[in-house]
Amino acid sequence: TIQAAVLLSKLPYLDSYCESRKKAADTYDNAFRKINQIKIPKRSSKSTHVFHQYTIQIKDGKRDELKNFLSSKDIPSVVYYPKPLHLQNAFAFLGYKEGDFPIAERLCEKVLSLPIHTEMDEEQLDYIIESVLEFFK
Repeated sequence: TIQAAVLLSKLPYLDSYCESRKKAADTYDNAFRKINQIKIPKRSSKSTHVFHQYTIQIKDGKRDELKNFLSSKDIPSVVYYPKPLHLQNAFAFLGYKEGDFPIAERLCEKVLSLPIHTEMDEEQLDYIIESVLEFFK
């Protein structure tokens, strides 16, 4: 009930929260679009995306190196899915093995989620972008 009251008080701001996340994602997209080692999230012109996570793919096996570099600059980044579902212990009973879902396996080695939230200001966003760009120089 307390959580419901808190969330209910935030409901009038939902649209602005969504716009804030979309704006941050647009800024990321524009900054990283021309970096060959980064694949930005694909969007459809027929829908909208609120970006609970902003997840990029890092090519050339440098995902962990970038993550460590960002960490050294106090920028949190997250690998939400380090192991594909079919290789997790909880699903071992299904009998899948490495190589059964090669795309999922490759993505688990490439994806990295950058900070994105409703209270992000331009200074924070610029710092993250500048740091990522510095890594790829």
